[in-house]
Amino acid sequence: MIVIGSRFDMAEANSRSPTAVLQNVCDGSPTGVLCVRDASTATSASQPQSDTDAKPYICDECGYRTARKSDLSQHIRTHTGEKAYKCDQCDYSAAHKSDLSRHLTMHTGEKSYMCGECGYRAARKFYLSEHMRIHTGEKPYKCDQCDYSTSRKFSLDQHLVKHTGEKPYSCDQCDYSAARKSTFKQHLAKHAGDKPYMCGECGYRSTLKSTLSRHMKTHTGYKPYRCDQCDYSTAQKANLDRHLAKHTGDKPYMCGDCGYRTAWQSELSRHMRTHTGEKPYKCDQCDYSAAHKANLVSHQAKHTGDKSYMCG
Repeated sequence: MIVIGSRFDMAEANSRSPTAVLQNVCDGSPTGVLCVRDASTATSASQPQSDTDAKPYICDECGYRTARKSDLSQHIRTHTGEKAYKCDQCDYSAAHKSDLSRHLTMHTGEKSYMCGECGYRAARKFYLSEHMRIHTGEKPYKCDQCDYSTSRKFSLDQHLVKHTGEKPYSCDQCDYSAARKSTFKQHLAKHAGDKPYMCGECGYRSTLKSTLSRHMKTHTGYKPYRCDQCDYSTAQKANLDRHLAKHTGDKPYMCGDCGYRTAWQSELSRHMRTHTGEKPYKCDQCDYSAAHKANLVSHQAKHTGDKSYMCG
């Protein structure tokens, strides 16, 4: 029998067999890997190990094998659902210590990973890798139903709902449902009336941090999204997508009731209200409601006395 390990204790080795001999099979130095060789059953130390020998720890549930007992313990949690690592600042818990460490950066604000191209900083290496694709132009995530491709898996997941029509997020206060969690959160804020994010430049308030970030670009003038067919540039990717439709003439969104076609999903959503009669924009001072936000803004001017547009 040959037992390979790192620096076996001499007493342990001697206890195995009266003929056990310690040998250095690494590089001849005292710090090398040691073997305990039973002279009565000696075999070649160079004999390759089987997978069973190399990975002696096995999961009884699924047959997963590993070389380390600690790895098996972590794996077992995928079956038990145990989440032993708990955040002391919120109710988050995780099965693995590394997941908790990543989570804690949300509280500390630490962003250790920086882009050498533009100075962007990220809390996780994964986020930096995604960001770098903006510079390289790499789009590894491709839709199998159309020619759409993107640099982020999250964006592909969002795109796919256009094909499936799935809207898993449902409001418990009205009959609204959404395909995207971010859109759903924006809707819920209309019920709550909460706008915690404020622009320090002009006082603009927003329900979402991401919306405020987009707004801030109106002050900085930063327009990273550029058209490759003309000199148009914009602060928001959605605006660039709408602009590109002018060049291609593509109108992929069609109304099933009347055949109306448009280049933008948001425009189709607005159009559909002419069929459904939905009027989601409601005045908070009277019972007026409108299908379009612009109509509500015009109506509210009657209450405020605002006369922004005056005949010259």
